[in-house]
Amino acid sequence: MPVEARSPSNMRPSTLHLPRGNWATVFECLCAHFPAIAPAVWQERMARGRVLDAHGQPMTMHAAYREGLKVHYFREVPAETPIPFEERVLHVDEHILVADKPHFLPVMPAGEYVEQTLQARLAKRLDNADLVPLHRIDRHTAGLVLFSTNRQSRGQYQALFRERLMEKCYEALAPALPDLTFPLLRATRLDTAEPFFRMQEVTGQANTETRIEVAQRLGEHWLYRLFPVTGKKHQLRVHLAALGAPILNDPFYPEVTDTPDAPDDYSKPLKLLARGLAFIDPLTGERRRFESRLSLL
Repeated sequence: MPVEARSPSNMRPSTLHLPRGNWATVFECLCAHFPAIAPAVWQERMARGRVLDAHGQPMTMHAAYREGLKVHYFREVPAETPIPFEERVLHVDEHILVADKPHFLPVMPAGEYVEQTLQARLAKRLDNADLVPLHRIDRHTAGLVLFSTNRQSRGQYQALFRERLMEKCYEALAPALPDLTFPLLRATRLDTAEPFFRMQEVTGQANTETRIEVAQRLGEHWLYRLFPVTGKKHQLRVHLAALGAPILNDPFYPEVTDTPDAPDDYSKPLKLLARGLAFIDPLTGERRRFESRLSLL
């Protein structure tokens, strides 16, 4: 008997804006974008109406591909490997929740992960299907994630990120850079790279900006404090690697040493931590600050 796939009732469908490519159909694009999921799985999902267009209508295997097309799909996996690290709720109220995410745990459903995600765990714990992350950090990154617990006020908190009113502080452990002067501002243009899960610096007007400080000098490795003004994918990882100080245990930069679907080595977490979040609460005008209780050292 085949194992029935699970799609938790408290989870919303995931959304993908189709990337640039030469595919003829949405089906072909999904197969290429998610190589860990067998084509037969996508075929079966489409047959059951589990892949939807922007209007919520089921898409067939023959639906034409178009770059940027919005596709909703329900993530289903027959079994998930438990991630043996626990998140910690630091704050929760009527409008927001702040959690400390451990390394290796995805924020939202991705690839083979559905229930083993921060969103699913917290939604189940709080019995709140409206729990939505207001931003994301990489699965390999640990630290603070801010959630909306109330759809009525969600837009006001989302605006903090959109309008760059959210102050974010990260810490990273990486090789020493004694020849550079700190604090240092890294402002470059990032674009997609190969393989598709990587980013790279390219020529052109800067679309990313990070202020970098040295928190501790620990011999051959320093603890850096990073303040991203923008929030591009892998921005901090790319910026430090470009300076000659790739973050310790980074499997993607400066060279790919592992793939996203490779088994995790829990003994080698990426030494990157979302340390702090600070903002003016849009509902009360109160200054709020949250700090991770995790440590890289």
